Amino acid sequence: MSEPATPAIRLEGIAKHFGPVTAVDGVDLAIEDGEFFSMLGPSGSGKTTVLRMVAGFEAPTAGRILLGGQDVTGRPPHARDVNTVFQDYALFPHMDVQANVEYGLRVKKVPKAERRERALAALETVRLAGYAERRPGQLSGGQRQRVALARALVNRPKVLLLDEPLGALDLKLRREMQLELKQIQREVGITFVFVTHDQEEALTMSDRIAVFNEGRVQQVDTPARLYEAPATDFVAGFVGTSNLLTGASARAVLGRDGTFSIRPEKIHFGSDGEFGDEPVRARGVVAAVVYLGPVNHYLVELEGGATLTVLRQNLHGTADQALSRRGERVELAWADEHVIDLSSGGTPRGGDGAAPGPASAPAPTPMKENT
Repeated sequence: MSEPATPAIRLEGIAKHFGPVTAVDGVDLAIEDGEFFSMLGPSGSGKTTVLRMVAGFEAPTAGRILLGGQDVTGRPPHARDVNTVFQDYALFPHMDVQANVEYGLRVKKVPKAERRERALAALETVRLAGYAERRPGQLSGGQRQRVALARALVNRPKVLLLDEPLGALDLKLRREMQLELKQIQREVGITFVFVTHDQEEALTMSDRIAVFNEGRVQQVDTPARLYEAPATDFVAGFVGTSNLLTGASARAVLGRDGTFSIRPEKIHFGSDGEFGDEPVRARGVVAAVVYLGPVNHYLVELEGGATLTVLRQNLHGTADQALSRRGERVELAWADEHVIDLSSGGTPRGGDGAAPGPASAPAPTPMKENT
């Protein structure tokens, strides 16, 4: 029987304190070789601090960092087989693209001919062949991002760390670059560790995601499992939109105590003929409509006092028709298997459970109504 593969990165009990502030609180993680792994969480959740400790820019207060099975906790950044791509790219404006990509190799005293060959190959990998003689100021934001990526890849690191590198791009370009980054990662085959606060970004690119909150990891799982079987109320509310029912609202809507989650797209409107064999679960009034182009979010105030968000694709009708539903009385239904019992570690009724984790955050605030 073969031995299990050594993880590209293993964190054992990593903690970081800045004076009285605990930024990271006992994180254990194993990131596999060749994996696209994302660390997702709100600002101040500890994800960037963890990345900086892996890179060697911060020393942990406690715990160990292993790269390829070797303890590198005390090693400086240049002695670790990793490279980092930052949000601001940090390109040299007075150098052309090729010189920027070659810079790390020049510092390492790699011969000129080899530097050129490796830099041009890296530019081809990131779809920038033919851009070698341009200056950063002559490039678009997406092209500058790819130059920064080529500069990191040219060093052939075992692990590439990416600290919110798409944050400065507009929405359309960000979505294009998400697909580009994933394709590049597949082609080069090295481990990518990506830090982001954007859940759509993490879901789009990642093989697995660690969700951070208040310095701790709430759940590590595949994108589909995080969405379909969140382990805590924080994960349910942060990864996608979720209806959280607890206390009196759980008793009124579901008839039992506990903390439960149901995704907005799993709820059906009876007045639209969507029920099928599902029984009516709740009745209420459409209090607000959020028109988002391809989809609409309806906030329904239930007779039992809770408010549920219902998501509907805009397959038929217009924005005016959607907004005209404010004040309409509706009946709602959903399947039992779409109710996730968070009080038992994120187990969907009738489905497999997810690994439990500590609950932490309240439900997200409702979205504002379009006016």
